[in-house]
Amino acid sequence: MKKRAAFIGAILSLMPIGQKLLIKTGAVLSTAGLVLSVPQTLHAETSNFYFNRAYGKAKRGDHYGAIADYTKVIEINPNDGDAYFNRALSKSKLKDVYGSISDYTKAIEINPNDEMAYYNRGLNKQKLKDHYGAISDATKVIEINPQYAKAYANRALAKHDLKNYYGAISDYTKAIEINPSYGLAYSNRGITKGIGFNDDEGACNDFKKAASLGYEYRIKWLQTSEGKWCQDM
Repeated sequence: MKKRAAFIGAILSLMPIGQKLLIKTGAVLSTAGLVLSVPQTLHAETSNFYFNRAYGKAKRGDHYGAIADYTKVIEINPNDGDAYFNRALSKSKLKDVYGSISDYTKAIEINPNDEMAYYNRGLNKQKLKDHYGAISDATKVIEINPQYAKAYANRALAKHDLKNYYGAISDYTKAIEINPSYGLAYSNRGITKGIGFNDDEGACNDFKKAASLGYEYRIKWLQTSEGKWCQDM
């Protein structure tokens, strides 16, 4: 969830202490400093009031209330990408996957370099089994931030589902290179090795590595009868 920071400038003395101010439009420079008209100031204050209230509601788990308030922010300022992003999060919490994707798409239109909007939209596409769409979004995240290990892992998952096992292993390996403690990536790479190539030894090595890194699922799995073959290998 995005919490906007205050942009504090020459008008600080006009605001009550502790009140958040975010001005995106309507500011002009003059010899006297930064000048805002009263309607523009009130417009920003109203938008921030709903944004902050929505943020608080979402933190408390009131996602219907948060969506209503983020919608008010968007009515006031249709170009508020943060409001679309956060509304998408709340919709996702309520399992409105299509609505969430729509809001992430709008956030991306407003801010084409919003890597988290691409990342989260890709997760939602994966839920809908839109694997090609998930790969496209993960690839965009990687273009923006080549060191984002989770983006490689998410792209790998979609590639696995499309039976592109070589591509999946390559992406899991890259995620591990970036984050050597990424237990889930080891575990999932092991699954791909086993299913895609019948490489039981390679799979087991990855499962054991995931467990050694504290990945709880593999720790428990290795202690079960199902995981006994790997213990003995």
